[in-house]
Amino acid sequence: MKTSALGWQLALFTLIRTVVSTAYRMVYPFLGVFRDGLGVPLDSLTYAVGLRSLVAGLLGPLLAAQGDLRGRKTGMLLGQLTFLAGMSAVVLWPSFPTFVLALILSALGKVTFDPTMQAYIADRVPYSRRSVFLTVTEFSWSGAFLLGMPLVGWIIAERGWISPFYLLGGVALLAMIIFYKSLPADPPQAAQRPNLLRELLASKPALAALGLTFFSCVANEFINLTFGIWLEERFALRLLALGATAAILGAAELSGEGLVAAFTDRLGKRRAIVLGLLVNCLAVIALPIAGGMNLLAAQVTLFLFYISFEFFIVSAIPLMTEVMPQARTTMMAGFFTSASVSRALASLLVPALFGWGFWFVVLAAVASNLLALAFVSRVRLAAEG
Repeated sequence: MKTSALGWQLALFTLIRTVVSTAYRMVYPFLGVFRDGLGVPLDSLTYAVGLRSLVAGLLGPLLAAQGDLRGRKTGMLLGQLTFLAGMSAVVLWPSFPTFVLALILSALGKVTFDPTMQAYIADRVPYSRRSVFLTVTEFSWSGAFLLGMPLVGWIIAERGWISPFYLLGGVALLAMIIFYKSLPADPPQAAQRPNLLRELLASKPALAALGLTFFSCVANEFINLTFGIWLEERFALRLLALGATAAILGAAELSGEGLVAAFTDRLGKRRAIVLGLLVNCLAVIALPIAGGMNLLAAQVTLFLFYISFEFFIVSAIPLMTEVMPQARTTMMAGFFTSASVSRALASLLVPALFGWGFWFVVLAAVASNLLALAFVSRVRLAAEG
């Protein structure tokens, strides 16, 4: 494929992922806002986030595998349609049940679109250069915090908690139309391989990759689910201030993605993964210490936490794409499934941990990161045998 053709496709993919990631991530800094708007206890929302992750983890591989079985374009379209259905549910019937449904469908859309798109890029870019190309689309994850969260905070303040669903659904519909009309169809990658999930579960390197993902994302979710409430309680932050803090964290992730594009291919994927996890552990430990000083110190430490995790996770993605190259979408779906299940588990544990105190959240996150480190050396590529 010509670089120019792939270039505009990357731009479109990044736009779609920014919309989806904004919907996925807005629940974290605005958890209290949705709680008040829906009139439900905080625990109900926390468990709803966990249910989102669990359902996405269980059903995501079945949907994402369509990218191997029916072609990458079909798989990506399926993800976009699922996401749009979630946004539409809240717009048409605003209530807590449809809010939960929207969380689930938007997550299913994400875990269907993202791995299929990553497989599409991996099919066309050599492994030695893949970090750079995949990182371009990962800018959408930081963009969701850097651009999406301040916009969500502003529109909620102006129009109420339901307003982001109108905005994100409308942009998603427009992007899907452009995608459908402009992206050429492609043949299935594994039409004669009906047992792709069985192959994944039988592969020791693949299982090691899933273990690495699982424990690192548990650690990340512990902080994700508590930092907004912790900041709100510790420093009495208001709505727009929470949005501004989220933008700072988006800048951290953007910086982490930039570091991946600049260094991961040259440093080596495994070394980058280890470095990211170790720095993330240090940031987690420093977080409550900084919170005892002032808001700026807490924000700086959160910046370090998010930049290190983003550097780790984005460095891991190109490694994952080469573990099972004969079934890339299925492998990447497993990657997202592991992350989703881990987040579901974390959401169940967080209320008790946070109830005991923020230090318990911190210690649990560090322990989980150390478990993730134990799996790094066991993730072997297909070419390594």
